[in-house]
Amino acid sequence: MAASTEQFDLVVVGAGWFGLAATKTYLEVHPDARVVLLEAESSVGGVWGKNRLYPGLKSNNMVGTYEFSDFPMDEKTWGVKPGQHIPGQTLHNYLTAYAKKFNVLPRVRFNCKVESVERGEKGGWILKTSANAAASMVTKKLVVATGVTSQAFLPTFEGQESFGEPLFHSKDFLAHADTIKTKKRVTILGGTKSAWDAVYAYAIEGVEIDWVIRESGHGPCWMAPPYVTPLKKWLEKLAHVRFLTWMSPCIWGEADGYGGIRSWLHGTAVGRFLVDRFWAILGGDLVTLNKYDSHPETAKLKPWIGAFWTGTSLSILNYDTDFFELVKGGKIKVHIADITQLSKGKVHLSSGEVLESETLLCSTGWKHSTPFTFIPSGLESELGLPHVQTSEVEPLTEQVDAEILSLYPRLAKQPKKNEKFKPLCDTKAVLQNEESLSALNLYRFMVPANAELLATNDIAFAGNLMAITTAIIAQTQALWITAYFDGKMLPFSATIHSTAELDERVTALQHSATLHNRFGKWRYPGGWCGKIPDFVFDALPYVDLLLKDLDLKTRRKGGWLKEISEPYGPEDYPGIVQEWLDKDKKDL
Repeated sequence: MAASTEQFDLVVVGAGWFGLAATKTYLEVHPDARVVLLEAESSVGGVWGKNRLYPGLKSNNMVGTYEFSDFPMDEKTWGVKPGQHIPGQTLHNYLTAYAKKFNVLPRVRFNCKVESVERGEKGGWILKTSANAAASMVTKKLVVATGVTSQAFLPTFEGQESFGEPLFHSKDFLAHADTIKTKKRVTILGGTKSAWDAVYAYAIEGVEIDWVIRESGHGPCWMAPPYVTPLKKWLEKLAHVRFLTWMSPCIWGEADGYGGIRSWLHGTAVGRFLVDRFWAILGGDLVTLNKYDSHPETAKLKPWIGAFWTGTSLSILNYDTDFFELVKGGKIKVHIADITQLSKGKVHLSSGEVLESETLLCSTGWKHSTPFTFIPSGLESELGLPHVQTSEVEPLTEQVDAEILSLYPRLAKQPKKNEKFKPLCDTKAVLQNEESLSALNLYRFMVPANAELLATNDIAFAGNLMAITTAIIAQTQALWITAYFDGKMLPFSATIHSTAELDERVTALQHSATLHNRFGKWRYPGGWCGKIPDFVFDALPYVDLLLKDLDLKTRRKGGWLKEISEPYGPEDYPGIVQEWLDKDKKDL
């Protein structure tokens, strides 16, 4: 019997924030389209899927900033009061309800992992999935919304086969949640927010914890109280006050229309002095509020890099009780060392210490490689996805580096590197290449800057970035991608009259893509260092950039003073899809 083939107008892969928004938006514009959403897990939600809701999990965001503009998280419905962080279960329920309300849920195929994506001979894409290996899906358009936190990076350790105790990544914490109740002493590896969360989950249950933060790594992440600065302002809101976004050098920053002010702040000695003072006050306030130096153990948790350079490794203390008191109380022992090997019930450190351990939880980050195979081989490079690269520096890279440092000379003074730093690699050869993979290089962080692929405009990547502005960016990217697919957005909708004109356009797009992606290497060495887009104070101008592409208004506050002083949030972007549809009708 011949293998069956299903035909679709659009396939979306991944049912987290970005995949749900992409599906909902495309259907809003194309209600009769044949659309399917493929999800490898058994529920929607991505990081908030039911398989990842370990005990005590909450959002870093407080209610009011982590919701779609057209689906508010009101207190009566969801039970989360102002000033509270959102429980993980509530977020899962919210995203499920969103999918139901906008008729996305009936189009989701659960437990359907994409294994390969093949380029069609005349455009479009052919997908093979784990759900039915004998069948294939053919789609005119494809959105990959698997994000950057779907593939756990779990290293292997010498002697781990003899450890004899649970050893797992923080992504799989729920599957091992019984260790909170059944184990008396555990080891946690990592300095990221997920490590802090795991430490807290065990500590409040009385489990003794050895917390290992690699001496060859990036150190502990920055942790902030929800309210910061001497004025006690809501940190999430501060990052979305237009005036304060100017304090971050941003290569796409002039999209907000205030390029002159930004140029003065970052291009003059006086301006840079003011910017440095702002970051010194913010970073100093966090150190003071957390009282790192008040105890030998909490002193080990002081970040190794300035707040200015940290990217989305900046996180929030969203715990019910004082985290640092648990450290001072002795239940949590912090070790700045590397794990050299494992033996039966023991974790061996580079410091010479040997830790008795009944569990090893690794908060060791994520792979940034694509979670499935693209066919033919080498297509990842054409798409702008991570691929094995040569050691040669391309001329365009050198050009944009010079451009970045010319505009923002402050970035040339990079923070001192950890002299002991070395990448955390796996002993399996297939994973050792992870560090050698190229960075993402997508135009607007979404589409390939490749002549052939731009001509067919049939693939886009949603959510291939890290930011604290998830919901707003997800819905804005979803609309941008829909307009891109429809060929109704400059420069993609402009008619090309000659080969020379095509070459000129592609060159401009490639320059823009490389400039924006390479910027992260200089701006956030304490974050993803340009491997993937990673930003905090730069999110609002990124949304401005996408809205300008869509020819929608960016200044939405109704007055100059409000525009620069009041924080932006989901409430400022209701009905943007209808705005675009109305504008599109007028343009016909």
